[in-house]
Amino acid sequence: MAGRVAALIPAAGTGARLGEPKPKAFVEVGGTTLLERSVAAAYESGVVDEIIVAVPADLVASARDLVPSARVVAGGAERSDSVRAALAVTDAQLVLVHDAARALTPPSLFVDVVAALRDGALAVVPGLPVADTLKQVDAAGWVVATPDRNPLRAVQTPQGFAADVLRGAHAESGDATDDAGLVEAAGVSVQVVTGDAMAFKVTTAFDLTLARMLA
Repeated sequence: MAGRVAALIPAAGTGARLGEPKPKAFVEVGGTTLLERSVAAAYESGVVDEIIVAVPADLVASARDLVPSARVVAGGAERSDSVRAALAVTDAQLVLVHDAARALTPPSLFVDVVAALRDGALAVVPGLPVADTLKQVDAAGWVVATPDRNPLRAVQTPQGFAADVLRGAHAESGDATDDAGLVEAAGVSVQVVTGDAMAFKVTTAFDLTLARMLA
């Protein structure tokens, strides 16, 4: 699929589970904020034409100073609100949605996702095989099933879409933590490409410690 590529980075979350005094995207890893690292990886991939970042409204000016190469808009209370805010200001035919918290994602992963879109997929996500044994439990905590982990994948970002497909999925559905899930619910097939261990999400204090060690 031909067309320009926009990377949308929703970064308006507070990151309460991280335990830091500032929003997660503005926390530093190796002297550089998670937001700056995510924007840099997208541009360094060479396949992204523009980047749109959605941050808390009171931090728009600060974000513009941090990432002057990106367009900054005010995000919303939920992740989906921020994705929609970023999606509304681009006319790119292909869009990548990337978590600012996956700040160590290698540029090559952006390349792989865009390549799959250009080969004809309407929705693409990177994913890794699940290493742990998984248990399905009931409300009381009792195991009811042990799913076969072989066909399962732990999904990461950047997730890539034909822009019209993503817009349609957001118009039909409400909030979601995974854009590919919205697209799948709308009846669109989602292709999985091989992910990367460095694309882990900084969610907890342990994740932040790991990211700082790796950086």
